[in-house]
Formats: sequence, C-alpha cells, structure tokens
Amino acid sequence: MTPTLIWILVALIAVGVYLSWTAGRLDRLHARIDATRAALDAQLLRRASVAQEVATSGVLDPAASIVLYEAAHAARQSEEEHREVAESELSQALRAVFADPQQVEAVREAPGGESAARELTEAARRVPMARRFHNDAVGAARRLRQHRKVRWFRLAGHAPFPMAFEMDDEPPTALAERGA
Repeated sequence: MTPTLIWILVALIAVGVYLSWTAGRLDRLHARIDATRAALDAQLLRRASVAQEVATSGVLDPAASIVLYEAAHAARQSEEEHREVAESELSQALRAVFADPQQVEAVREAPGGESAARELTEAARRVPMARRFHNDAVGAARRLRQHRKVRWFRLAGHAPFPMAFEMDDEPPTALAERGA
C-alpha cells in the first residue's frame, strides 16, 4: 500500500507542477498583452499627434486640413469602445489626403516639412507592426485559454478574455513609397 500512495502523491505533485507552470505561462501572456497594448496605444497617439501637426501647419489645402484634423482629433479623443472605428477613419483620412504624391512633396517643401513628413511616415509604418504584435499576443493567450485544463481548473482567474484590436491600418501609398 505504501508504494501505491507514493506513486499517487508523485502523480498529484506532477499534475500540480504542470498546472502551476501553465498558469504562469498564461499570466506571462496576459502581461505581454498589456505591454503590447501600451505600445500600440503609444503608436496610435503618435500617429494622431503628427497628423494633427501636419493638418495645422498650413501646408495642406483647407479642405484636406479640416478632414485630417477632425479625424486625428476624433482618434485622440475617442472612448475605448469606439477607438477602432476612429483609428480606421484616421487611416482613411490619411490615405485620402496623401493619395497624391504631390501632396507629400508639398509637405516636404514647407519649412520643417521634411521632419514632419518623416515622422508621419514612421508613425504610419509603426502602427501596423504594433497592432500585429498585440494581436499575435492576444491570439496566443486565446489559444491557451481554450484548452480544457485552463477552463476546468480556472487557471485564467478573473482576467478578462483578451480582445484583438481590429482596424484599417493601411498607410498611404505615397508615404509608404517615399519612406522606403
């Protein structure tokens, strides 16, 4: 009887260690989601700020300035539940305003425009990367949370189910071509 109890105890310890390791892995994934979301928020804020700078610089025609400024302002001021839509609208406004490569050249030729155009190009390029990193972390956490062992033993605790950030993040082609 003693060897049987020892084997049962060893098996329980092994299961406990495995579940503890899985819970730790899930916790690290949730921490990674928080970090990538913070990076995504920073890139979105940077893109909106640079877009507002360009819109108020006076180098764009008045209609383009208004469209770009309003979209950037809406993206910066949007509440969390409407953020994806507001950021998508800013992407669409950037593509509409900078659809013509001559518009990008007009911004570059203005005083201080070269640095503003470079910042806008970098911001438009970094947003898709930050969103991809965030959504990859969310996907990994979702896959792990769907395992039976995680659900049965409630290893996720009270952490909310991770949500991907879905938006239109395609940069304007005129900026992408020039920035490359």
